[in-house]
Amino acid sequence: MSKNPGFTVWFTGMLGTGKTTLAAYISARLRQVGRNVEVLDENDLADDLWKGAGESKEDRNMIVRRLGSVANLLSRNDVAVLAASVSPYKAPREENRRLIGRYLEVYVDCPTEKLIQRDSTGKYKKALSGEIPNFIGITEPYEPPSSPEVIIHSDIESVEDGARKVFQALLDLSLVSAEELKVITGKRMKANPVARKARRGSAPSKGVRKAARPAARAARVVKKAAGKRKGR
Repeated sequence: MSKNPGFTVWFTGMLGTGKTTLAAYISARLRQVGRNVEVLDENDLADDLWKGAGESKEDRNMIVRRLGSVANLLSRNDVAVLAASVSPYKAPREENRRLIGRYLEVYVDCPTEKLIQRDSTGKYKKALSGEIPNFIGITEPYEPPSSPEVIIHSDIESVEDGARKVFQALLDLSLVSAEELKVITGKRMKANPVARKARRGSAPSKGVRKAARPAARAARVVKKAAGKRKGR
């Protein structure tokens, strides 16, 4: 068995929550300890893997499955894969978990109101005004994970704090060693044995239930925006 077997960290969350930023930060630090690392960002791979795909649920699920297939091939060849994808639906994410095995799910959460405020692309405002149909979190639902290994609230947690939670989860699942993390973080981190048990079939924790409300938040935002337009 390889000294450094591969794994996949799957970052899911609505557009603009900071998935790619987290993946880039963590990848740089894993390379510090000699890990083979690959970042799979769905926006960077679109032309090569699913050019011409639409915005239907079927197309979005196809994108997640293809990204998962690439992640699986890399992971089983001793690569640490960091996949950043909105991946709005639970079913294909769970398929990837079963396929890959050595898998860590990270839910990057942020209130819709904050995403709209800091959106430099203007896509959220266009979606609210009806210019972009089938937009995840506004007119189409985002399904939060039921039991992710990590939840990061990117509106109140820094990239460093979020990454530290990911590193701790990787250690808990024996996907990285304490020696590697001492080099990365400068601190001696200890694994939490309780976190090693399988999560499948477990009920959502209080923290997950609290975090799993983006669709409701988005609905309030859409209703508020519609009210303002009506009042003009």
